Amino acid sequence: MPANRLFGMMGIPMAFVALLLVTAQARAERAASIEYDVGGRPANLSPAFDAPAGATLSFLAIKAIDGYRVDAALWQPGDKVAAATTLLVGVHGSGGNFARPPMNLVSPALVAKGYGVLAINTRQHDEHVNTDNFLDVRRDIEAAVYTARSLGYRTLVLYGHSLGNIQIQYYAANNWDADIKAVVLSGMFGNLPWKSRHILVQNENDFHQLSEAALKALREGKERDVLSVRMRGTAGEPMPITGQHFFTYRSEATSTADGTYWVRRIPRPILMVRDASDAVIQPFEPHMLLSAATSAGSLVPSFKYVVLPNSKPMSARAHVFTDNAPALADAIAGWLAGQKL
Repeated sequence: MPANRLFGMMGIPMAFVALLLVTAQARAERAASIEYDVGGRPANLSPAFDAPAGATLSFLAIKAIDGYRVDAALWQPGDKVAAATTLLVGVHGSGGNFARPPMNLVSPALVAKGYGVLAINTRQHDEHVNTDNFLDVRRDIEAAVYTARSLGYRTLVLYGHSLGNIQIQYYAANNWDADIKAVVLSGMFGNLPWKSRHILVQNENDFHQLSEAALKALREGKERDVLSVRMRGTAGEPMPITGQHFFTYRSEATSTADGTYWVRRIPRPILMVRDASDAVIQPFEPHMLLSAATSAGSLVPSFKYVVLPNSKPMSARAHVFTDNAPALADAIAGWLAGQKL
């Protein structure tokens, strides 16, 4: 029975009902929000971290919907307004930040080419490496995206480097917003749980110990604490890790950080870029994503993979494009121009 008819049968005047509804609306309260402030330049930044001539660099403190603070650097071409600027929302790699390669190198190069960049520090930046929950990082990206919209940007491109690549893939696959026009990935792995077990750890006994320690921490409600067991990193060094990070990034049984699953669910054009001398990402890994993105049933409308030449020996420096940042910026800008962005 319609509500207005029910009220009528109960003898309650409709005008009074309308008054009750208005009063209820007036008492509505906000459960959560995304907020941002434009602040001063952080004290620990290098003097070289600055915008090129004709561009501006500002710094934001963004509050994600769960209250986490996301620091960000906003690079804007000086001759454009936000509404006329294609903005890349940039996410760094494992333990990185917006002031370290490749973000600190590619951001000024892109803004010089007429693109804006909102580069953020996610909740796994710097000393927080290997401590976060993969599923939470989407809130950091979400906060940046909504802040960009509030600032007036209408054309967005999601850009993720290294670990940021899977965080961006996850967000893009689950948020089909019309203003998100494209996705850019650099230094990207294929399947992180598989890579963690078979390329990084390379020891079944060690991996079993990690799994048992993480499960014990979870059962005891200590999944956010650093485990007593360390995980072998990309350079072979033991690294601290929390139970929540292990289960949401590294465990094949529970992790969703598998790009071969998410990439095919992204309904936007995708660009992938790898430095030929990258010692962190094996040459076959991007092809895992390429195969998934071009498989039957994939939602990806177009896909391009670029390998940047590098005559130097294989190194971790190449993973962050230390000697190839201009070429990275050229590849991104050229591809975006081809997409009419």
